[in-house]
Amino acid sequence: MSLEVIDRKLLNLAQLEFPILQEPFAALGSRLGLNEDEVLKRLHYLKEMRIIRSIGPTFDATRLGYHSTLVAMHLEEKLVEDAADLINHNAGVSHNYLRDNYFNLWFTLSATKDTNLDAIAAKLGEDAGAEITISLPSLRVFKIMVYFDMLNEVDVPQTSESTYTPVKEAGDLADTDKELVRELQQGLPLEKRPFDRVAATLGLEVNQLLERIASLKKSGIIRRYGARLDHRRAGFVANAMSCWLVAPAKVDRVGQTIARHRQVSHCYERKTAPQWPHNLYAMIHGHSEEECSTIASKLSQDTGIEGYVLLYSIKEYMKRSPRYFAE
Repeated sequence: MSLEVIDRKLLNLAQLEFPILQEPFAALGSRLGLNEDEVLKRLHYLKEMRIIRSIGPTFDATRLGYHSTLVAMHLEEKLVEDAADLINHNAGVSHNYLRDNYFNLWFTLSATKDTNLDAIAAKLGEDAGAEITISLPSLRVFKIMVYFDMLNEVDVPQTSESTYTPVKEAGDLADTDKELVRELQQGLPLEKRPFDRVAATLGLEVNQLLERIASLKKSGIIRRYGARLDHRRAGFVANAMSCWLVAPAKVDRVGQTIARHRQVSHCYERKTAPQWPHNLYAMIHGHSEEECSTIASKLSQDTGIEGYVLLYSIKEYMKRSPRYFAE
């Protein structure tokens, strides 16, 4: 899809530097030499075209009292569609893909810390008719930064997402903060004073709401507030999950090296399984499979790690932000 340069600049700003102000779209416009109405008109168009999925916060699930795992299944081809539908009905599933591997169905599963995710994954596998189901929780996070550079800029600003440090234990969140999280994850309306509507729903003055959002950002509960894009419609049509075989003593160095690449959005060390020995994962986004392959080859050269596979998404069954405190 062809976009004007000004739209690309707007998308970059809205992803990384969205202003938490009473009139955020006027503030964006002042950065770009546009008036508020023009900014809103362009954002409405970008949302109608489904390039922008939503504008809102990205939460640190651990600080909210949640944990997650990556689940892989091997299913007979004839069972995949029904299995994906069954899995998508689980409220804890946020992403679900058919990938080009023996383990052909991959999905993320999250729930509160007191929930046994491995048991849920095993039950889903049993109900779906999977021959093998493996759960691969993260052991260490090197990078979480979902940012799609629409201008091919060399220097990408660092944010709290790109230098993400997870916590092992979360404190108890007040009921009022849980209510705030529930409301914020609905997405920001595209209107001149969008936080007014959110504040009214919560029975707050708008300044009180903005202060509470700022407090959640300072504490790390909100890692980033901004636009979330549909990577395919934004032009990043290839999505490769790279899975690496790294000696334990080298994981720290290799993980940090891979995480520095600007087209890597996520980088994790994960638990292994007897049927799946890969322990380091990186999501690579590119404009083509060839570009993703070239990036992976360069990462292999930079790290000295030759053992890796690229799993491309063949079909997307589910892609949504996790829903917290939805009960």
